[in-house]
Amino acid sequence: MRLAEFILTGMEKILMEWEASAGSLYAPKAQMTSAGLRDHAREILQAVAADLRTGRTAESQSGKSRGPLFPPPGAPETAGRTRSLLRARSGMDINQLASECRALRASVLRLWAEDGDHEPDGESLRDVIRFNEVIDQALCEFMVLFSEQVDRSRHLLLGMLGHDMRSPLSAIALTAEYLAELHAGEDVSEAALCLIQSGGDIKALLDDLVDFNRRSLGLGISIEAAPMDLGAVCASEVGQHRAAHPGSRTELALEGNLQGHWDGPRLRRVLRNLLSNARARGTAGEPVRVTVTGDEKGVCLEVKNTGPAFDPATAQDLFEPMKRGVPAANPACVNGLGLYIVREIAHAHGGKAAVRCQGPETVFSVCLPRASGGTDAGARK
Repeated sequence: MRLAEFILTGMEKILMEWEASAGSLYAPKAQMTSAGLRDHAREILQAVAADLRTGRTAESQSGKSRGPLFPPPGAPETAGRTRSLLRARSGMDINQLASECRALRASVLRLWAEDGDHEPDGESLRDVIRFNEVIDQALCEFMVLFSEQVDRSRHLLLGMLGHDMRSPLSAIALTAEYLAELHAGEDVSEAALCLIQSGGDIKALLDDLVDFNRRSLGLGISIEAAPMDLGAVCASEVGQHRAAHPGSRTELALEGNLQGHWDGPRLRRVLRNLLSNARARGTAGEPVRVTVTGDEKGVCLEVKNTGPAFDPATAQDLFEPMKRGVPAANPACVNGLGLYIVREIAHAHGGKAAVRCQGPETVFSVCLPRASGGTDAGARK
């Protein structure tokens, strides 16, 4: 008896064996009734049997093993997709499904071997090979679908976080500004200033989260370019940084033509993130130097700080999300997204972001063409 026929004729026996093995896999994360287990298992085994009974040449079999993970639109439902959708809806995780696949594989093959109504010939070996391929494909398809669901949930959470926190944050900022204007004493004014600074830090983090979420969804970071003076924007941002961190030293040097067509608020974010990164990673007491230069091709913004060196071979990893590179002196100042947002804003302007070691200094640079249209970072790599 071929394996496909055995699965169909011995369905109830297989289900009893599998139910005994699989029932312990779902507590406490995902509870499924005995009827639910059997219904889902029956559909999966029927799909497996149908796949095994499909005629396939050696060439097509080899192509299947090397082919795309998912079938083309309109193709028959595979065991993997049936299994994946059913299990994902039941709240299973990858570990539980892998254990279930193992129990299914062991149950079917052991019972088929014990049945004895087949010869251990080449046909039986090919059946076992195809059966294992079907089970492996089922597991791979579930992992892809599970990852997609996790990504979708993460994007939804980040979107809700970025949206819902803005209202209470605005209330905190307005209250802090009101307290600062009361002139109710030095202690109240200092507390209000601390609230304002902390609120600004939280807003910057939320902005980074929103942009990261947009980029992950393929929407890109949109820009609204307009004529502007980059020198004036940098001078304003450096001034705010000095006021917020009076104990730090920030130097600014402007040179050349800094007029261009860019998104001012976005470039202010670029400098703010670079300054935060320099303050977190730089040596305490050493100045952070900001240099902005312009020539006939465009402009280049550089932020330099003295601090621990990094491995040049992994320099570009510093711009990847959630990768911190060398240990930060003040990890609370680094969220793992700031440099990523810097790179994506630069790309959206048609420019580039880079980092290099220059003696004892680390230099982050953003170079932009003088004119930039309204593009999305999602359209660039």
